[in-house]
Amino acid sequence: MTIINAFDDSSEAIVTPQRNIRPIEDFPQTVIATFSSKFQDLVTARFATEQIGAMVAGSTVPILRLMYRGMPVAFYLTPLGGPAASALLEEIIAYGGRKMLFFGSCGSLDTAISSGHLIVPTAAYRDEGTSYHYLPASDFIQVETADATARILDELHVPYTCTKTWTTDGFYRETRNHVEARRRAGCAAVEMECASIMAVGQFRDVAVHQFLYAADCLDGAVWDERILGKMPADMIERLLDVALETAVRL
Repeated sequence: MTIINAFDDSSEAIVTPQRNIRPIEDFPQTVIATFSSKFQDLVTARFATEQIGAMVAGSTVPILRLMYRGMPVAFYLTPLGGPAASALLEEIIAYGGRKMLFFGSCGSLDTAISSGHLIVPTAAYRDEGTSYHYLPASDFIQVETADATARILDELHVPYTCTKTWTTDGFYRETRNHVEARRRAGCAAVEMECASIMAVGQFRDVAVHQFLYAADCLDGAVWDERILGKMPADMIERLLDVALETAVRL
């Protein structure tokens, strides 16, 4: 048996989120998850936030509540990688989250995509393990919310590119041959969570949306770090605004 045969829909899970989670009264249905502490720091600086819960992923992950345009929104800093991000997503769903927006950086597989440009994933290549526990095996998982996310960005007049993405667990094993293979399959981005979180959303029947912003670039003779780890402050502000405006329109 290999990982692609891991999906089991004929027996029940032994440990469930509901067993570990105490429901939070009036938990916001709309939830934003980010992968960078810079966005969380900006949220706490700009808004009156209330910690309404916490999760554990190596360290404590606070769940914050804020009001934006008269709507309650939950916000949390999710860890990198499909397994951890998916585990916390399971708990957020158990708390009551129903409309999820993830946003974070990705590597570009196309030099024409500039730093900070937004990408809406339409499908994710499943080069990870988590998704195979939630859905039957396939090369790609379709991002069912992609059209809705794109429509919102159109309303906001925010430029973006729709493309397939490559979800990998092996950050340091993104080899040249793998990059070329994923490009031939139509992927213009690489990241570590999309396939996993989309599989959880589809399995649990909740809407998981995602947009990415291009950081580094793997489309070249050498790796180009670009803005990875050194994003300008004005770009952080702009991306958070886009996330907030998108979330309240989900």
